[in-house]
Amino acid sequence: MNLTEPGGDKASMLLWVILAIIAALVLYAVVTFNRLVRARQMADEAWSGIDVQLKRRAELVPNLVEAVKGYAAHERGVLEEVTQLRGAAGRLRSDDVAGRAQVEIPMSAALGRLMALAENYPDLKASNNFLQLQRDLSALEDELQMARRYYNGATRNLNVLVQSFPSNLIAGLGGFRQRAFFELADASERAAPQVKLA
Repeated sequence: MNLTEPGGDKASMLLWVILAIIAALVLYAVVTFNRLVRARQMADEAWSGIDVQLKRRAELVPNLVEAVKGYAAHERGVLEEVTQLRGAAGRLRSDDVAGRAQVEIPMSAALGRLMALAENYPDLKASNNFLQLQRDLSALEDELQMARRYYNGATRNLNVLVQSFPSNLIAGLGGFRQRAFFELADASERAAPQVKLA
């Protein structure tokens, strides 16, 4: 009679169960890591979309300021504010979401005030150049709003994975961090700039 054989079957079975559990954990870790990578890439892509729109707007600002300056030279305060905000935005790192939001949101409001100046200057309002710049700015603000919604959705998805258990364990080991939303700082900034097309 062999006493080691039945115990050997139990030990072998236990070894297979342990190996299956380890394989399942490794598989879970790989799948979760890949989901985190995908979510981070989506957030990076979404931020890139915002960055492109912000750069397009920054390129539009000098033309807009020049168009208004010729008609409304004594509206110096608004023109200087727009120029200063554009400069401040240009000095920030492109991946500084919170910093960019703090500059770009007031930029939208200042551009809205700049557009409102056209109401006081009929010649400016009738200028084809200014009208084209107004249309470009209005379209750009719409695209920027869509890009912001996409970025915030991608950021939300990444943040949920980074914070949720047990994916937060993989996120911590993989160096995944939460992202900041591109959002308005206070309620007074929630009002959209008034861009009136003639």
